[in-house]
Amino acid sequence: MTDWNGFVERLSRADARSLSLEVALVLAAVALAWAVARWFGRDQPRDSVWFGVRTIDGLLFPLLALLLADLSRRGLAGLGHPVLVLRVGVSVFLALAVIRLFARVLHAVFPASTLARLIERTVSWLAWIAAVLWIVGLLPPVLAELDEITLGFGKTSVSVRTIFEGTLSAAVVLTIALWIAATIEKRVLREAVADLSMRKVASNAVRAFLLLIGLLFALSAVGVDLTALSVLGGALGVGLGFGLQKLAANYVSGFVILLERSIRIGDNVKVDTFEGRITDIKTRYTLIRAGNGREAIVPNESIITGRVENLSLADQKFNITTSIVVGVGSDVAQVQAILTGAARAQPRVLADPAPVAYLTGFVADGLEFTLHFWVRDPEKGRDNLRSAINIALLEGLRAARIDIPYPQRVVRIESMPDGRLSGTVDEARL
Repeated sequence: MTDWNGFVERLSRADARSLSLEVALVLAAVALAWAVARWFGRDQPRDSVWFGVRTIDGLLFPLLALLLADLSRRGLAGLGHPVLVLRVGVSVFLALAVIRLFARVLHAVFPASTLARLIERTVSWLAWIAAVLWIVGLLPPVLAELDEITLGFGKTSVSVRTIFEGTLSAAVVLTIALWIAATIEKRVLREAVADLSMRKVASNAVRAFLLLIGLLFALSAVGVDLTALSVLGGALGVGLGFGLQKLAANYVSGFVILLERSIRIGDNVKVDTFEGRITDIKTRYTLIRAGNGREAIVPNESIITGRVENLSLADQKFNITTSIVVGVGSDVAQVQAILTGAARAQPRVLADPAPVAYLTGFVADGLEFTLHFWVRDPEKGRDNLRSAINIALLEGLRAARIDIPYPQRVVRIESMPDGRLSGTVDEARL
């Protein structure tokens, strides 16, 4: 309780003038940090880590306030003045800077991740608890107690404090690595690489490389001998050869797809019986969204080893068909004109190539016509367009008094020799 008693003693020795001076210095630090962050953040994007949506949401504001408050605290302490409010301010600004670092970076890299929000809340709680403990002077004894608690891993004993500090160091280093990777992607790759697929593979490679370097630095910071990782690397290689073979194949296939550019983000493809537009190519799988909103997750290995139809590679025009049967005595040219006119009336249907109607068969019920038309935006839906054209051609055929055969059933009742009745049903189209 020595540190707590020291905190109470400093509080009792602080007079009103000293407290007023410290409060004024804290307010001045906040005002100056806010003014500088607001001045430099006027034209910055809303997802900026330094500035955020508002001035106080970014990382720059708490860092500037922390720097100014700490300089003021050291200056007053050097002059022999008791420091209390500035001590509180420094701890609050430090906690706020740590929270802003994790929150803004995770929001920029993983904007819709539930796990990222959970990490933000956990970091916030830990940062504020550590700030309170440091203010009242209980943080050193708490760390000393955690250092006394050890956990055994085989022949090695590790203290809880070492585990906690190692986790914190790794989290900070990896967060900074993610920040650097996101900055390189937005500021360098977006302007230097025009192709979206190449930008994606470059972004994934940069992020993986920086995360690996950051992890190695974090392990070195907590005293882990990196030469011991050679054994782990050999075990990982064996694991990849057996249990993680599919995962490794999908991971490598993702980079092959992005580098070869046989399919790219935005292409319309058909994999097996599923057809849609590629919305994203991850390192393990590819996302394909159909026109009805359904989304398929296709492993990258399946795309490399299987048959994939790329409907966008050579031609951006997509053919849609619809069929109808009319009476045998109908005027073929008139029916073709009605069909093509119904298609041309839709704004999504391309004028070149123009819609065309063919007499494709002589069926038992009449004449079968197939209408072909082309669009450039199948992702907006094909059934809705086909429905609108079917309604228009139905109205056109009725207006022209062209017969559309429909099924009719005729029931025949016959008397059997034994006096029983027998019935048969004949189906025909009229």
